[in-house]
This record gives sequence, C-alpha cells and structure tokens, in this order.
Amino acid sequence: MPELKALIFDVDGTLADTERDGHRIAFNLAFADAGLDWDWTVEIYEDLLTVTGGKERMQYFLDKYKPQFNQPENLKSYIADMHKAKTAHYTDLLSRGAIPLRPGVERLLNEAREKGLRLAIATTTTPENVSALLEHTLGKESMDWFEVIAAGDIVPAKKPAADIYNFALEKMALTADECIAFEDSRNGILSSLGANLKTIITINDYTKDHDFTGATIVLDQYGEPDSPFSVIAGDAQGFNYLNIEMVKALHAG
Repeated sequence: MPELKALIFDVDGTLADTERDGHRIAFNLAFADAGLDWDWTVEIYEDLLTVTGGKERMQYFLDKYKPQFNQPENLKSYIADMHKAKTAHYTDLLSRGAIPLRPGVERLLNEAREKGLRLAIATTTTPENVSALLEHTLGKESMDWFEVIAAGDIVPAKKPAADIYNFALEKMALTADECIAFEDSRNGILSSLGANLKTIITINDYTKDHDFTGATIVLDQYGEPDSPFSVIAGDAQGFNYLNIEMVKALHAG
C-alpha cells in the first residue's frame, strides 16, 4: 500500500452535525420568509436526506409531499432562489455558534497539518456553506488548510456518484490508494468507494441505521483522549480515539 498522503472529508454530518439543527432549520426559515407553510420536520427531513443536494431535496419534497403545489413557470429558478435564501439563514446560524464541529474534528485536522498530510473536501453542499462552516468554527485562515474544496455543482452527478471524489483526486494529482475518505452516510460511502477510497465512517442520528458495507471502520464519533469512541464495525487496532496514527494504520491495513 502506498504511503498515505491526503485526507478527504465530507462536510455535512461528518465535520459537523449540520443537518437536523442546521440545514433543516434554515430551510424552514426560508420557507416562512416566502410565505409558505412547508414544515420540514425531523422525520420528513430524514426521508429527504435520501436525496443528495439541497435543491434536489426541494424538488423531491414537492414531488412527494406537495404534488398539489401551484408550481411557478420557472421552477428551477424558483428553487435556486429559495436555496440562496436558505444559505443566508444557514450562515447566520453558523455565525451565532449554533453549529459546532463534531468532537475530535479540529484536533484531527490540526494533527494532519502538523504531520504534513494534505487535506481536501468532497461534498454535495454549496461552497458558501463550506466556507461559512470553516470560517465560523476554525477561523478564516482555515480555508487555506484545504488544497481542494470540491463542493456543490462543480460536477454534474452528486453523491452517490463518485464524481466529486474523482474530481478531488484529479485536482490533487493523487491516486485513491494515497488517500483516505471520511464520511457519515450511505450515499457518501457509495461515492467514496466508487472512487476506490478506503473510508472511515462516523455515524450520526440520521445515519446510524445506514448500510456501511465496505467501510474500513464505522465509529460513533472521532473521540477525544478523555472521551473514547465506540466501534460499531471494524478493528480499531488498539486505539480509542481517532488520531493520525490510527488513520495511517487503517489506511495500511
């Protein structure tokens, strides 16, 4: 196995628990601003998460839950404008500290940088959402930590297609066996495995029952030295929190 050179991270649910109390809330605020009575409950949003991409989720919601909605002539533009309004609310939530990073994420990123590993992001969320999360949790300089930020509509096919990971690998001029991916969902691991990447999974409330066949390891969280993770599937090789030595061991295994 070639030496590990780069870590590639998903964002929503992986770096931070952004879905239930971040994106979902922001969507509902945007709907209210537009005078709509749409309410994405926790249960409805769990169903919507089977579709990747916010604009795609709105289309899915209309098709399944609001078939009688009087759709505007240019529905694509209408959805895009609504998504922009949602992004503004999401950014505001971040600016107020409402969406922290998951435990262990900042430590792992700093350790990777200290050890000279390259970092990248591969996500279906918009570039604006990525920058807002990073800047409000790690500081503006953190945008420069990531060599590639592959996000949003930069590729035509979103996860579970492998396109976003293949794009990141191409931009970094690395092969899949020189990298490892970090994901949290079924669609995410289908995407990373489709790009032939070993993948570390950390679940969340929405993805705890997903099928993670093919994952290198499945954990409940990254963990901290004083707050160990629980292993759901795989071999932690004697480690009790995710650090770079463990990541390298998983990559080489």
